[in-house]
Amino acid sequence: MRQQAFLFLICALTFSGCGVESSGRYGLGYQSGSNSPTSLGPNGPAPGQARQAVAILLPMTGPRADLGQVLLQATHLALQDDSGLALDVLDTGGTAAGAASAAQAAVSHGDGLILGPLTSPETSSVAPVARQAGIPVLAFTNDASQSQPGVWPLGISPGQQIRRLVVAAQAQGKSQFAGLLPDTDFGRAIATALMKATETAGLQAPNVKMHPPGMPSITAAARDLSGYANRRGPIDAKVKAARALGTADGRREAQELARTSIPPPSFDVLLLGDTGDALQEIAAVLPYYDVDRSVVQIIGPALWSDPSSGSGAVQGAWYAAPDSSTRSNLERDYAAKYGVPPPPLADLAYDSASIAKVILGPKGSDIAILTQPGGFVGTDGWFALLPDGQVRRGLAVYRIQRGGPELIDPAPQSAGTPGL
Repeated sequence: MRQQAFLFLICALTFSGCGVESSGRYGLGYQSGSNSPTSLGPNGPAPGQARQAVAILLPMTGPRADLGQVLLQATHLALQDDSGLALDVLDTGGTAAGAASAAQAAVSHGDGLILGPLTSPETSSVAPVARQAGIPVLAFTNDASQSQPGVWPLGISPGQQIRRLVVAAQAQGKSQFAGLLPDTDFGRAIATALMKATETAGLQAPNVKMHPPGMPSITAAARDLSGYANRRGPIDAKVKAARALGTADGRREAQELARTSIPPPSFDVLLLGDTGDALQEIAAVLPYYDVDRSVVQIIGPALWSDPSSGSGAVQGAWYAAPDSSTRSNLERDYAAKYGVPPPPLADLAYDSASIAKVILGPKGSDIAILTQPGGFVGTDGWFALLPDGQVRRGLAVYRIQRGGPELIDPAPQSAGTPGL
């Protein structure tokens, strides 16, 4: 359930970023034609300026109504400075059909931008309605397959994380990647992300093994992936031959051969995607098949930022996530207004509403700002919306340590920075 929510809803991270000033905190405005990122912040209306409308599509009823309320609160926080935007709140009911109806309502109301919807199926149903009307969509899913011109999934995706980790590992001289992944939607998504990232980096295609649930399946997949039989087999054959001599010299030779270190596996980076008991089982199995973690770097999903994921079993492993040091202002402002800390979902709604203030500002609508080369600096750090609907993000790389995660590679801050 947790992994499915990560893939098809949004990436619910505890490590998120934000800006450096207070409630309308990012004060720098858009500079046309600049490669500098736009900092998202207050952009109030000129005197007498007509208010423009932005739609937000949320599950205000149904089983996800609590999430809808959280996202709406974050949106109100971003717009509290009287930005000149009229917010058109449209209920999706949490269904694809409801989202399509809400999108049609946004078109009929003349809204200039759609924020949301929440999930991948809802986004799929909204996209054709919005594209036909020429209305951009900033969706809250992290399912990158929903990317298309005019539709940008803002959630932090598996592809963004894995690409960042591949670049970081390559910078450390690593070049041979493999994956031992659960045979689930989530596992297949990060397997695809690994294949794409290594191809982009000009590396050899990774060796990926998927495993069903259960220790026997994990053990078999780990043994197969590690090539243990081929690595150990020649040594075992020599041991057997020495013992067959039946002499003291033969027994001594067999003992020496038994202590021989076997060759390392064919990979020096291993992507895992499990959590909980399964992750602990994998951590126990790898040494048995002589996968030396002083040689093989373990990488995994941002889910591991949460200690309850079981990530303590893979001390020294890496994951990619937004810089954890830059979210304090959003936390302060949200808590001051609503009396509780902002949940991770709030970040996307806040940033999308802040973008709306920039592109539907006091000087009128300028949709071209969405795909400006310099991108934006938002709650989760730097990001850019590409013309094809893809989203690039600057993520930091963390190492799992006993005392808490250690930042080992800072988040890129602009376009063109290595690691994007």
